Amino acid sequence: MDISALFAALPGDVAQGIIWGIMALGVFFTFRILDFADLTVDGSFATGGAVAAMLITNGYAVPVALIAATCCGTLAGIVTGLLHTKLGIPGILASILTQISLYSINLNIMQGMANVAINGNKYKLIVSLRYIPQAILVSSLFALAIVAAAYWYFGTEQGSAIRATGSNPNMSKAQGININAMTVLTLGISNGIVALAGALVAQYQGFADINMGRGAIVIGLAAVIIGEVLGHAIFGKRMNFAVKMICVVLGGVVYYIVIGIVLWLRMPTNDLKLFTAIIVAIFLAVPYLKGKANNSFRKAARRGGAR
Repeated sequence: MDISALFAALPGDVAQGIIWGIMALGVFFTFRILDFADLTVDGSFATGGAVAAMLITNGYAVPVALIAATCCGTLAGIVTGLLHTKLGIPGILASILTQISLYSINLNIMQGMANVAINGNKYKLIVSLRYIPQAILVSSLFALAIVAAAYWYFGTEQGSAIRATGSNPNMSKAQGININAMTVLTLGISNGIVALAGALVAQYQGFADINMGRGAIVIGLAAVIIGEVLGHAIFGKRMNFAVKMICVVLGGVVYYIVIGIVLWLRMPTNDLKLFTAIIVAIFLAVPYLKGKANNSFRKAARRGGAR
């Protein structure tokens, strides 16, 4: 194992981590703000990549492809929201139904092909494996723009209504907030961002694949959990909403650096999903174990004081 090979691969891990961190922001909005378990992202991520790949290969400009991908992802999220709010289907089942249907839709978008190549020499891409420093810069700008826009939006009256809906839907409804509309709106925003990330990943890796979104929700949750743990460790109670979103993006970077280390150690690639589950479990357990340890110390201090 050559340590120089690990450091040589780090820029690529960082670039990929930032792009997947953008996807994790979409997961963060539903998972943490709306308190909605949305599995649509596995399908909408691939939808973003498929739409972008087909448009780029058919001569459309990259910005047009990114906008179209975002709109298609937003539409997928809205469908999940309508299945849940209008038809009364439980949220997790509604998202699974949309995810399953998107597999066939994505195949139709790619005209029956399992993957579509995007040649970096033929098309002017904004992120690519061939130009990693540019990919890091561009993806970072996208991430910062989304964080800034979300920070502003969730501070508005409508954004506050969404946060209230996720925090306490019954009280929000009593205050006159249309919680169904807020749910549909948030799912649309979330999956739009996820599809945008899918479009960026398709450009970065040079192709869109029908299975590129498989396991995306796990990676998104991993980035969210890792980011929150790191944020609390560094900033503590000073971590505001904007810092929390930035930490989510950094969580994606940390996740891909860890995966890079796993590959550098020459562990079986077939076990990557297992390693991912273990990483997520560890970071999920850290806050619980830390809180339990603090409570134990407090109890011991109380016993000592009583004596």
